[in-house]
Amino acid sequence: MKEMFPMREILLFHLIFLALFGKLSASWAEDKLLNPSKLEMFVDELPDMPRIHGYNIVDGSPKPKLLTIGMFSKKWKFHRDLPATTVFAYGASRRTATVPGPTIEALHGVDTYVKWQNHLPSKHILPWDPTIPTAIPATKKGVPTVVHLHGGLHEPASDGNSNSWFTARFEEKGPTWSRRIYHYNNNQQPGNLWYHDHAMGLTRVNLLAGLIGAYVIRHPDVEGPLKLPYGDEFDRPLVVFDRSFRVDGSLYMNSTGNNPSIHPQWQPEYFGDAIIVNGKAWPKLVVRRRKYRFRIINASNARFFRFFFSNGLEFIHVAADSAYLGKPVVANETLVAPSEIVDVVIDFTKSKTDEAILENDAAYPYPSGDPVNESNGKVMKFIIKKEREVDTWRVPKRLIKYPSPDLSSVSQTRYIAMYEYASDIDEPTHLYLNGKPYEAPATETPKAGTSEIWNVINLTEDNHPLHIHLGLFKVLDQTELEDDKEEFKDCMLKKNDAIKCQISKYARGKKIEVEAHEKGWKNVYKMTPGFVTKILVKFSYIHSNTSYSFDPTGEPGYVYHCHILDHEDNAMMRPLKVIK
Repeated sequence: MKEMFPMREILLFHLIFLALFGKLSASWAEDKLLNPSKLEMFVDELPDMPRIHGYNIVDGSPKPKLLTIGMFSKKWKFHRDLPATTVFAYGASRRTATVPGPTIEALHGVDTYVKWQNHLPSKHILPWDPTIPTAIPATKKGVPTVVHLHGGLHEPASDGNSNSWFTARFEEKGPTWSRRIYHYNNNQQPGNLWYHDHAMGLTRVNLLAGLIGAYVIRHPDVEGPLKLPYGDEFDRPLVVFDRSFRVDGSLYMNSTGNNPSIHPQWQPEYFGDAIIVNGKAWPKLVVRRRKYRFRIINASNARFFRFFFSNGLEFIHVAADSAYLGKPVVANETLVAPSEIVDVVIDFTKSKTDEAILENDAAYPYPSGDPVNESNGKVMKFIIKKEREVDTWRVPKRLIKYPSPDLSSVSQTRYIAMYEYASDIDEPTHLYLNGKPYEAPATETPKAGTSEIWNVINLTEDNHPLHIHLGLFKVLDQTELEDDKEEFKDCMLKKNDAIKCQISKYARGKKIEVEAHEKGWKNVYKMTPGFVTKILVKFSYIHSNTSYSFDPTGEPGYVYHCHILDHEDNAMMRPLKVIK
């Protein structure tokens, strides 16, 4: 396997790094980290982010709308007792910009256009590493950004390709940049999406800085009859992520890499001890004794959450990622990987207490890392009013059933292998999909309108949430690699060919049942280490079995990647080129 960074290139990168940035500033060298236990939990009210309609109403009918949403540097209060933090935030103006950004509410079949504008300063507020594949402006000034609508089915030019970045006032643009206004036609099934930055090599720092927001596609004719909780009070996105701070309130990210002689700054995972929900650390929410719907987005860089309630309240799953389930699924806990969305109803009439704490017990890194502590094991508190009241909302026995995947129509079977490479000191240096960097020509070239089987082989020790742009998929099977799996891994490292390495000889171990609430259509799934996960990927609409209303074969194409952002940036992402 050819190494990604030959020594000559490493030395050159270091010269560039020192020339651009000089010595690490004193603010990084003298990090005064905040002990999160110094912050009292459950003192800030849970914010409801501003809501922006992605459509106009003209003579009683919805019509397409052009939104202008900027990215701004501003101060944000994450906690009552924490000094204001400098962040990057989405909003219609600097004054109204928030972390997370405004929730965009779109309507099925009604076009939304967004002019994404970069108003960010000339330098980043967080350390970044030029020795990984990174968007670097020629002038070395400006913060490159580009917006990806996660879960959206739309033309390639509006997908937010990592090389379609731009700096403030579009002064510099990436090699695949083509337009100032993105077009989201919203012709897909109703469901939950979210928008976030996707710039090459900067995704982890741009999201960490605050560039995230929720996007909901509604279809009243289809969803209305379900009678699920509705309205601003009873139907709320919860955007959850972790952060660390210094005592002065500034965001903390380690500026020294785990292999500093190779990557001065890059670390394989970012974890913070403060858990943030809708922009507040460990907030509280007063609720009435009735049903509420929460669209929970894990917007963390690398942290998995396994949510559960302190008083035993149950989650009633009604949708996963961007698609409804066929029927509701009740669970006592739910594991949510970075970028996954769980759409749940919580029935507070069932609570036997007047308070319920949403907690987390997922190890980090997941699944074999450190156990949670008092800080990152708590998420938020619900204060439940004592009075009972009439609840007009319900959870029907059947939700929205989409056509089942047709295995007989599968046009191609692929093998996607996940690799992690380490240095002489056994620290990760980079990660690849199929043993190839992002720059290598596309090898995944599905035909528009077809379905494919992807066998995802996780040869690492981490659980990787795999996200496929454009394609929705169903998880069919999870089989452990058994016998001498190291022998298989060694063969794969040499040949990078699952067939030649006789995968059928090794993929015959125990099977893991797919969780009931994850048997619907997904756009992200947790790839278990040491397992082969078989998925059916569909490159057409799931709700109508029809071709897309746009041309998916255009430039610059799409991508698929691990959604642990530190992995995605270095360099666990590959191009996905749809053909006719």
